[in-house]
Amino acid sequence: MERCFSVSGDSGGLTAPASPSPVPPVLTPTPPPRRARVRYPAMVDVGKWPLFTLLGAQEVSRIRQACVFGTSANEAIYITQDDEVFVFGLNCSNCLGTGDSQSTMVPKKLDFLRGKKVVSLSYGSGPHVLLATEGGELFAWGHNGYSQLGNGTTNQGVSPILVSTNLQNKKITQVACGSHHSLALTHDGEVFAWGYNNCGQVGSGATANQPIPRRVTNCLQGKVVMGIACGQTSSMAVLDNGEVFGWGYNGNGQLGVGNNGNQLTPCRLAALQGLCVLQIASGYAHSLALTDEGLLYAWGANTYGQLGTGNKSNQLSPVHIMAEKERGEGEWPAVGSKRTRENTEEAWHRETDRIVEIAACHSTHTSACKTQSGQVYMWGQCRGQSILLPHLTHFSCTDDVFACFATPSVMWRLLSMEHDDFLTVAQSLRKEFDSPETADLKFSVDGKYIHVHKAVLKIRCEHFRSMFQSHWTEDMKEVIEIDQFSYPVYRSFLEFLYTDNVDLPPEDAIGLLDLATSYCENRLKRLCQHIIKRGITVENAFSLLSAAVRYDAEDLEEFCFKFCVNHLTEVTQTAAFWQIDGNMLKEFICRASRCGAFKN
Repeated sequence: MERCFSVSGDSGGLTAPASPSPVPPVLTPTPPPRRARVRYPAMVDVGKWPLFTLLGAQEVSRIRQACVFGTSANEAIYITQDDEVFVFGLNCSNCLGTGDSQSTMVPKKLDFLRGKKVVSLSYGSGPHVLLATEGGELFAWGHNGYSQLGNGTTNQGVSPILVSTNLQNKKITQVACGSHHSLALTHDGEVFAWGYNNCGQVGSGATANQPIPRRVTNCLQGKVVMGIACGQTSSMAVLDNGEVFGWGYNGNGQLGVGNNGNQLTPCRLAALQGLCVLQIASGYAHSLALTDEGLLYAWGANTYGQLGTGNKSNQLSPVHIMAEKERGEGEWPAVGSKRTRENTEEAWHRETDRIVEIAACHSTHTSACKTQSGQVYMWGQCRGQSILLPHLTHFSCTDDVFACFATPSVMWRLLSMEHDDFLTVAQSLRKEFDSPETADLKFSVDGKYIHVHKAVLKIRCEHFRSMFQSHWTEDMKEVIEIDQFSYPVYRSFLEFLYTDNVDLPPEDAIGLLDLATSYCENRLKRLCQHIIKRGITVENAFSLLSAAVRYDAEDLEEFCFKFCVNHLTEVTQTAAFWQIDGNMLKEFICRASRCGAFKN
């Protein structure tokens, strides 16, 4: 077998008999010519996790890495671009590492980890947390009832501790947690394990708990491990040559060794002989493997359809799934068939849309994968439903599956945000508003300049499209004077053309409403009305009503009128009420009288 680079999914109990399914053959047709397709990675949105809605937009923009964890997805940790580590949430079993047992809705900084670049993070069911740094250090905190923190005690870890026993001069590159046991992978390809060991998940050959890190040897002796993963009470490792080993609890076949007996030391998955595995991922009691050919295999518990086989039967050995993914009408069309060249190309694209990523988490029964073309599939337990076959979603990444459909909605890996220099069209426009470097036109309002781009104004506004015609004098000017509107109002209008947003106090929004009416900008007019409605008070209510009448904003007029009637006594005592035009005051009194405002 050729040597191939192997990586692992982070993490991943139930008992039932199983019968392995036959592996369907893979057809390999001769590919027709294909047009090149360029696809770009999608940005990840932590806002899909409810816990992160507690943070403001500015704080979210600083996040570089994040993880939501815990038995109810009630805890979160994130690392900023400045390598500061913050935590917030329920703090069950001191899993936030803040030094106390208090819950917090406001992020707290873990000063002990400041400046330490995080390369791997995992969590258990207690929960306990493991964190590896770029320098190869290993830190742990949280639940420690089974010595899963690796410090030789069973005392709770209220703050991050450095795990060093037996790891001196070892550089840790990856960590993985089961429910109450821990794994660590070194730069040299060695695996260390510790914690709960009732089923042999530590791989020591016995079932006594392991209080400190111990190297996993036996069948792994002299081999180079490239990736690790944990189920609730099982462990998996993939080697640099693509071989896979498993040990620990096997009641549902999650080790994939062909039986359901527990394994106290690493056991090779013979059923994957001849395949080069790139990635492994473990669910609560099931496992997934991805080969270098983009083939997906699954085995173990299947109570919720998490194997994607179309049934709920457990599998003791790996089963090839998604082999017929989107095959369409069946076999590859024979030469001379009536299918068109375009259909043939599209069919070939579907055939060769290989899987490039798999996802599972030891605290859920959910599975997901992503294809080369960016399609994301999910199956297993999805919001209470049992999805027995891979279901094509509209998501752009496997992380979204766990945010929206997993129970609990935890992250299956440490999420890394893509803060690069790429800007969308909308972001680019926003950035260039009032930019002297790129502008080709200036508006002068109240003696202040606003820098804009003629092309943008013509595209976004009919008023400017008409203005910048050859027969208009403004088309030849480099500076256009504006004297009928104030600087805040006109700047806000121009900024709206670049951003679709308006940020003005209600009093200034009245002037912008006037502008929107003059320029026939109906959407802007509606936005102004919303701003005014949200900012109405007893003091400004009558002024806003007067403006609504003046600018023919019927919906706003009705809203302001009702507000004035509902607060009639207070409104009539304001200066704005007595400064109003006499005719309008009479009209208001008559209209209010018809509504019964003056009845005792």
